[in-house]
Amino acid sequence: MHDDRTLVEHRLERVLRERIRPAIHPRTIPLDVEIWSTTGEPVSVAEGIAAPTRPIAAGTPWGAPWGTSWFRVGGTVPEEWAGLTVEAVLDLGFSPRTPGFQCEGLVHRPDGTPVKGLHPRNSYVPVASPAVGGEQIHWHVEAASNPDLEAGGVPFQPTLMGDRLTAGDAPQYVLGRMELAVRDGAVWNLVMDLEVLGELMAELPLDGARRWEILRAVSNALDAVDLQDVNATAAAARQELAAVLAAPALPTAHRISAVGHAHIDSAWLWPLRETVRKVARTASNMTALLEEEPDFVFTMSQAQQFAWIKEHRPEVYARVKKAVAEGRFVPAGGMWVESDTNMPGSEAMSRQFVYGKRFFLDEFGVENDEAWLPDTFGFAAGLPQIIKAAGSKWLLTQKISWNRTNKFPHHTFDWEGIDGTRIFTHFPPVDSYNCEMSGRQIAHAARNFKEKGVATRSLAPTGFGDGGGGTTREMVAKAARMRSLDGSAIVEWEEPAAFFAKAEAEYPDPPVWVGELYLELHRATFTSQAQTKQGNRRSEHLLVEAELWAATAAVRTGAPYPYEQLDRIWKTVLLHQFHDILPGSSTSWVHREARATYARVAEELGAVIAAAQRALAGVGPATTELVFNAAPHTRGGVPAGGASGASAHDRPVTPTVREGGGHVLDNGLLRVEIDARGLVVSAYDIAAGRETIAPDQAANLLQLHPDFPNQWDAWDVDAFYRNVGSDLTDVAELTADADGVRVVRVFGDSRVTQLLSLPADVRRLDIDTEVDWHETEKFLKLAFPLDVKADRYASETQFGHAYRPTHQNTSWEWAKFEACNHRFVHFDEPGWGVALVNDSTYGHDVSRSVRTADEGTTTTVRASLLRAPRYPDPETDQGVHRFRHALVPGATIGDAVREGFRVNVPERRVTGSAEVAPLVTVDNDAVVVSAVKLADDRSGDLVVRVYEANGGRARATVTADAFAAGRAAVTDLLERPIADAGPPDTAGDGVVLSLRPFQMVTLRLPRA
Repeated sequence: MHDDRTLVEHRLERVLRERIRPAIHPRTIPLDVEIWSTTGEPVSVAEGIAAPTRPIAAGTPWGAPWGTSWFRVGGTVPEEWAGLTVEAVLDLGFSPRTPGFQCEGLVHRPDGTPVKGLHPRNSYVPVASPAVGGEQIHWHVEAASNPDLEAGGVPFQPTLMGDRLTAGDAPQYVLGRMELAVRDGAVWNLVMDLEVLGELMAELPLDGARRWEILRAVSNALDAVDLQDVNATAAAARQELAAVLAAPALPTAHRISAVGHAHIDSAWLWPLRETVRKVARTASNMTALLEEEPDFVFTMSQAQQFAWIKEHRPEVYARVKKAVAEGRFVPAGGMWVESDTNMPGSEAMSRQFVYGKRFFLDEFGVENDEAWLPDTFGFAAGLPQIIKAAGSKWLLTQKISWNRTNKFPHHTFDWEGIDGTRIFTHFPPVDSYNCEMSGRQIAHAARNFKEKGVATRSLAPTGFGDGGGGTTREMVAKAARMRSLDGSAIVEWEEPAAFFAKAEAEYPDPPVWVGELYLELHRATFTSQAQTKQGNRRSEHLLVEAELWAATAAVRTGAPYPYEQLDRIWKTVLLHQFHDILPGSSTSWVHREARATYARVAEELGAVIAAAQRALAGVGPATTELVFNAAPHTRGGVPAGGASGASAHDRPVTPTVREGGGHVLDNGLLRVEIDARGLVVSAYDIAAGRETIAPDQAANLLQLHPDFPNQWDAWDVDAFYRNVGSDLTDVAELTADADGVRVVRVFGDSRVTQLLSLPADVRRLDIDTEVDWHETEKFLKLAFPLDVKADRYASETQFGHAYRPTHQNTSWEWAKFEACNHRFVHFDEPGWGVALVNDSTYGHDVSRSVRTADEGTTTTVRASLLRAPRYPDPETDQGVHRFRHALVPGATIGDAVREGFRVNVPERRVTGSAEVAPLVTVDNDAVVVSAVKLADDRSGDLVVRVYEANGGRARATVTADAFAAGRAAVTDLLERPIADAGPPDTAGDGVVLSLRPFQMVTLRLPRA
């Protein structure tokens, strides 16, 4: 037989494009359209519907950047259309280039109730089936003219369109067809048949009979279509395809659990206020589609997004609640937002689950067993314990498929965290969280699945996100045809919990991955937008401190505990940990608002703390200055969580002149030499007789690199940045005074001022750095070459620390050339170590080299301070920044933990008359108090969370003043008793805990 395969395939492509798809709407009439626009903030539905309008015709430009227009759309169904299926096609000016990321609309009836959303690939609005002749159509469309930041088709170009303050007012869109149309169901179904078979055919092997069987059927169907009268012949063409569509899938075919999905970034290339509208449009779409498609199941994560709908669009929320109750609209993930997981601290990461799960429980009675993080940029090794402590047991993500160096070896596996907790984890092999149900994607999922032979199932999140409106009716139709289709994987709509239960049951002994799930991409997100990161770190610590002092004041003085206020602020901080806000990959508008939000949060929490401390300090005839210590370790004689009379300020030593130029700081424990360049050339641990800085090297060295990644400017730093760089050794000023040594450097258009100081009686060099930063596409590092031979180093993460190698033996290690830490990194040899602690930086890199002169090893750690990418925010990080670091020679891991808290949780001084005993005490410094608060249910119970911080086993007694240890309970993060935990051991008034390495425990104690 002659090979006509290419001929038929090309014929199919053209006939679909030019004849069959256009015949879906064989008859159309224009609708009457009027418009009213505002360039300010969106108005209410009532105001938009009532606004005065003017006529607008197709082809007319409309919509200033970030503006809102209300279209009034009207028309009459022709009498001759009676009994047919009629719908409107409303094209706001959509580009076919992307399914989202451009203008969008939400259609309303005259009474303000929503109908559905309008999106680039979902622009229809149903009228009636069958239609009634003479029926009047009246709709109001709220249309958002959000600019397409890549409208030119070239990605990652600097643009001012990301902020309404700089975007201008030129119209962004041209109104397209606004028509009433007859929809021919036979033609539409023929399109679905041909698309499914054509896409499947392209994925089948050329030497397999099934491909040729489909080819012949497609050829026959095309022969049956009269290209001059597609509508009259569509049914006959479908008959030619019926047999190949009815051939069932093989019993061994891969099984795909499809779940409707719309990944909506809570902010990214648009501000938070626009996401409020995006989720309302998508929820309207999906509740409408659920009513049309009985087999379809949709899932939506992020409790914050549900809360936005509830607050701003209660009529949409009512539809969502109804669909949730029916089990069709499934809340997923149990988190407040799909947050970053590398940078959030222990408590913040925990509260993501607390607030997310509690919202779903309170609103819907739904308890999530899965964490749902398809797009998060890597996963910290402390996360498994948090997931389990929240009462969940599964994790879904697909982001690791974006790795650029190493292909992850599993799709279904157990992920083990730093404490030994394991979480059953799935990476969808479809390699997308926006599956379109294309034959290519479905075939890729089946071929790509790593567990073939031992497991059969994977999950496919299906739908357009970020303004695409979610799953489409076309996706549902394609899935129906692939429910059992020879040559294809078996596709079935299923909620995430059903998939996980089946996947876990069929694969009871999966492989184990230990440690962080490091994304070999987007490494610069540990550094971009420094002030957003700084605001996050400070807000996290202020919240924990506010809870501590408010709880102490409530118990000791009867002061009211600010439940609502703390809840509201926690939710604000958790929202800003979304995986495009905290990582610094959003527009200037988003980060401008984030900086203002963090300033308000700091002010409000400062007031909560001050009020509680005033209540605790009291007033009386004899007043003194009290020092409040919110850190979990005794500091300067002040107990953790308590306050006592102020000790002498920890004044720094006075510098002396260094022979050869520069200055010396010496407190009898540590001798630091700063040369004439303002660089630290020696940090000598006097007690240990040990030098910290590598020979002939200098620490506190600022290094500047060009930073122009191949793509994803705000997200990425590529390995080649290290090929070129300069040491900033020129010094503009070098002075000394009672505060320490001051160093000023000028480079490019920027200026750095540093203060180096050495406190009395402490082995710690404090380094305060102020950078007035005005560079472009540069990367600023702060380097410390250490005379330490370490094959691995510790990097703090949630509830402990993770170890990373200092070498690059394998491609997996080489790929981690930029990594994340929280408050410290720590390096050691047996018997001696050194820590670098920080108050707000996360990114760092570590390298090692062997010196020629003495064959010793130099291990260099560099803190990442600032970047200057130009997309999506062309002014990223421009301006003044302040950082605090401390080098701690001779530090153990315990010292690193303590110093990390010291630099992040400063003491507070308050005038009062009474010392404050700690509400909670722990008798082992290896066991760190993470939170002290009153229970969320307002029972008055005390909640205390502790964890083992050093990486060893620890026994500790936790004592809470005025609370009954004998009735204490071990709880989950939601403060619910853990049934199989049993009551904890007690000794006197304390609870006795025996903790494994990095174990976290939450205790709930009733009043005595």
